Amino acid sequence: QVCPRLRTPQLPVWLCSLTGRHSVLFGTDSRLLSDWKTERVFHLYFYNGQQEQTKTAHLTIDTHSHHWEEDRSEDPSSPGKRCPSVEMAIRTKWAGATVSWNGTNPFF
Repeated sequence: QVCPRLRTPQLPVWLCSLTGRHSVLFGTDSRLLSDWKTERVFHLYFYNGQQEQTKTAHLTIDTHSHHWEEDRSEDPSSPGKRCPSVEMAIRTKWAGATVSWNGTNPFF
């Protein structure tokens, strides 16, 4: 039998399988589970447990960004444009969101 706290987490947590690797995407704000207004700009943390990741990545998610605020230096449809798989996973819940890696190099 699963205890109630395991069925309803107090903090948002997503277990991910990205490019064949297991990882965790989580937040530290419990309001993200119950108050849709907190989904404007919020922080998530990403950890994949691989040797190349020396610390948990701190991501800032903006769900109300505008297309004219994006970096236009490269055409998003060009073959050289790569989007990290964690960003694509985040956009399955928050379509069109921009993800800031806050100084960490994105993982591909």
